[in-house]
Amino acid sequence: MTLPEGDPEPAAGGTAEPDGPLAELAGRKPIIVCCGSGGVGKTTTAAVLALAGARRGRNAVVVTIDPAKRLANALGLDALSDTAHEIGREVWDPDGTAPPGGRLSALMLDTKSTFDHLVLKYSADPIQGQRILENRFYRNISGALAGTQEYMAMEKLHELHDEGGYELIVIDTPPTRNALDFLDAPARLTRLLDNKVFRLVMAPTRASFRVANLALQAFFRTVSKVIGTEVVEDLVLFFQAFEGMEEGFRQRAHRVLELLSDEGTAFVLVTAPARDAVSEAAYFADRLEGARLRVNGLVVNRIHPEFGAEEPDGLRDRSRALADGREATGDPDAARRLGELYANLADFVELAKRERRHLEGLEWSVGAVPVVRVPMLGVEVCDIASLSEVGRYLLAGASGGAAAAG
Repeated sequence: MTLPEGDPEPAAGGTAEPDGPLAELAGRKPIIVCCGSGGVGKTTTAAVLALAGARRGRNAVVVTIDPAKRLANALGLDALSDTAHEIGREVWDPDGTAPPGGRLSALMLDTKSTFDHLVLKYSADPIQGQRILENRFYRNISGALAGTQEYMAMEKLHELHDEGGYELIVIDTPPTRNALDFLDAPARLTRLLDNKVFRLVMAPTRASFRVANLALQAFFRTVSKVIGTEVVEDLVLFFQAFEGMEEGFRQRAHRVLELLSDEGTAFVLVTAPARDAVSEAAYFADRLEGARLRVNGLVVNRIHPEFGAEEPDGLRDRSRALADGREATGDPDAARRLGELYANLADFVELAKRERRHLEGLEWSVGAVPVVRVPMLGVEVCDIASLSEVGRYLLAGASGGAAAAG
């Protein structure tokens, strides 16, 4: 489990990145989904992969759900919106060595705007769409309902895939333990549309709606006492305004699931070597396996290097010997300072060993996939140049796992 030795070799064709397994994914796959907990470098990884795709002559876009503007800053932008913003070629290809045809765009998901767009798309006419958008129940759930963000991320993926004309779409998933809820989101929507209460309220004929009203009167009366009559009325009006649109949503949900399961969709699991982050990554790997989706690569960010083969106990013994004078150097002050350095080195060696122990089980659980280890770098990711610096390691040859991305 050693770090790459020396500088990664430049890729063929003049691009700044090497041609490792993740670079191969960026050059071949149409969709890459980056999964992982918050704070592990997932947004940076997504940006590097999209940049690599553009520098290989592809029309690439990266989508973030992170409102912290880290992606915008890394791409040299002041802000991102729900509309894809194309970054000038002179920014991401300053030396002009990338193949022709490459383009790089970025956007930040706006859950409500995406939901609004979907409502207007499936409305029978503008009046129906506007009636839903103005409904108070809809306004409350469109940005706050559990799972809405994850589902709208998949809707944005579907929209970009079908209508954007992109050759590579990189998705940066939410930085939470529920980041893989998007796997369940389409099925969750389908279950809502198939719910008995929903189907009764949506009964298409006047006669059946009168029966539905009778059947639901007691239910709504009870619920009204808890959440208020006004809320229930908004709910019923929302369902009625939704009439005729449910089949479009249902079909869209099925197409999203098909897209996620397609061979062209790659999943890259991103983690850090800390125990909690590795545990979260193992959870994500299990979720993907449970959904019959394959991890195509594992990225371990900010890993500490191994400083030689000497054990921490031996280094600490040397530190103590220098401190108490058992190992003479002729200069007590220099011996003390040298002893402190040996103690510090022992801490780093122990930390590196601990990190690699944490990773062993995770690497075994994801199976024969490329494992790319990015060392702790003294670089703040704030522009294309710093993204390229991270990419020199992220896109290099795998330091573990299989030899190909699959």
